[in-house]
Formats: sequence, C-alpha cells, structure tokens
Amino acid sequence: MTSFDGFKKFLLRGNLVDLAVAVVVGGAFGLLVKALTTDLINPLIAAIAGKRDFSQLYFTIHNSRFMYGDFINNLESFAIIAGVVYYFVVLPVGRMLEHFEPTPDAPAPTRDCPHCISKIPEMATVCAFCTRDVEAPQEEEPIPVR
Repeated sequence: MTSFDGFKKFLLRGNLVDLAVAVVVGGAFGLLVKALTTDLINPLIAAIAGKRDFSQLYFTIHNSRFMYGDFINNLESFAIIAGVVYYFVVLPVGRMLEHFEPTPDAPAPTRDCPHCISKIPEMATVCAFCTRDVEAPQEEEPIPVR
C-alpha cells in the first residue's frame, strides 16, 4: 500500500466526512443566525429601545474606542445558536438515547455470612470472604391453601 492509498483511505473514513459535513452545515447555520439577529431581532429591539444598529455603539476612554455594540450582536447570535442546538439537538438526542439504555439487572439475593457478616449469595455454601462453610438455606415449605 502506497502512502497515497493510505491518505485516500484516511480522507474517506466515515468520521472525517461526517466532521466535514458538520463544519459546513454549522458555518451555514451560523450565517443564518447572524442574519436573523441583524435583520430581524435587532430592528425589533430598535423599535422598542430606539437604537437601530448595535454594531455602531461604542464608548471612548483615553482615545480608545470600545465597540460594545458588536459584542451585543455576537452575544445575541451565540444565545440563539446555543438555544437552538440545546432544544433541537441535545434534548431530542438525549431522550432518544434513554430508550436504548439497557435496564439494570436486579441484584442477586444475598444473605449475611454468620462468621464474618459479609454479604454472600443466598445459595452459597462457602463464604467467598472468610472461606468457611455456611449452611445452605432451608427451602421453605409452601403453606397449603384451604
């Protein structure tokens, strides 16, 4: 196998292709949310608060401009993306995975060893901890029903 064949095999692995698709779709989704923020949400807030474009908001200290408005725009975008990912990806996938979790087996019935007081299986005749013989449990006679 040549190094090119190995490189081609690496590129065509499922995980790498899935990652590439996720990056492209994530980038497109980020642009969509950015447009939603700047084209719909900011004008809605502007109608209420009176400022049309947050990206131009700034304050000056010692001739240095601090553009906090652009930070507000990006914070809105982040909050929207985080909310969409949580409510439309994380919660549904978590609920789906709950259905595939195996149910835990019921614990085997145990009893105390009369010598060392360790928990041993109910049907054991030798204690696994102190290695002493223990009496087998007596099977109970069924009570006749009249």
